[in-house]
Amino acid sequence: MSSMAAIPGTGPSTGPVGVVRKVARRRFADLPTDRTLVMGVVNVTDNSFSDGGNHFDAEAAIQHGLKLHYAGADLIDVGGESTAPGRDAVDPDEEQRRVLPVIEALVRAGAVVSVDTRHAATARAALAHGEVIINDVSGLNFEPEMAELVAESGAHYIITHNRGDAHTMDELADYDDVVTEVIRELSEVKDQFIAAGVQPEQLIFDPGLGFAKSGEQNWELLRGVERLVALGFPVLVGASRKRFLGTLLADSRGNAPAPVERDHATAAVSALAAAHGVWAVRVHDVAASVDAVKVAAAWGGPNTAPQHS
Repeated sequence: MSSMAAIPGTGPSTGPVGVVRKVARRRFADLPTDRTLVMGVVNVTDNSFSDGGNHFDAEAAIQHGLKLHYAGADLIDVGGESTAPGRDAVDPDEEQRRVLPVIEALVRAGAVVSVDTRHAATARAALAHGEVIINDVSGLNFEPEMAELVAESGAHYIITHNRGDAHTMDELADYDDVVTEVIRELSEVKDQFIAAGVQPEQLIFDPGLGFAKSGEQNWELLRGVERLVALGFPVLVGASRKRFLGTLLADSRGNAPAPVERDHATAAVSALAAAHGVWAVRVHDVAASVDAVKVAAAWGGPNTAPQHS
């Protein structure tokens, strides 16, 4: 355990926040600019497709977040609602109960944190703990209050391409040209945020792999990621452990490996995404992707680092 955190259950406070020693807080501006960044995932949920609720308890989620932080994650993404296809929505009050203690502890430990939420109320509550990035997978159906909050707070905001919700997105994966349409729809959301007073440098684009996309459409988006990068906004790619990787790795009988067994493929995506100039990759296995993006940076040389806003 790093010196940033005490052993749980020791000292004057044994609550999940009190066991983390406060250190100098890193800010968005402190993030590396010479390579693609790695965002580690902390799911404070009981129904995540990737880890089955292993970190549903706040203390377990904090310890997992610290583990990712010490493994080299540049950012930690904390979410309290699974938005995978078929999952039910979580009330914002319950979502906040899950994520806020985790966000507070990780910020105190010096991590740069993003909150994975579709709800402006949860984003606002997270921002009370410091400079937190808002990672919103709502896509075209974002809450109007979210644009107002981002403009008011100056927070960085990740626009994820999506259509519908967890129960309808698979039915809406109908595209003539998925790369062109994703770019157009991301730009539509971007324009609405800028019209609300958000500065362009606050915005990050995510093509939304797996959100209203079929397997082959995800591959088309990855092949076309340079078109997204060329728009001039930082680009986040989140392929980690997703269903389309499982399909790729399935055996001769069509049996896909479990999500946790897709980490080698995820690291390969991280290396290739980094080679194509993406700003960050969102992953569950941080160490492998840290190695992957460092290899991509070394291979490409100093003039190929992604541009950060």
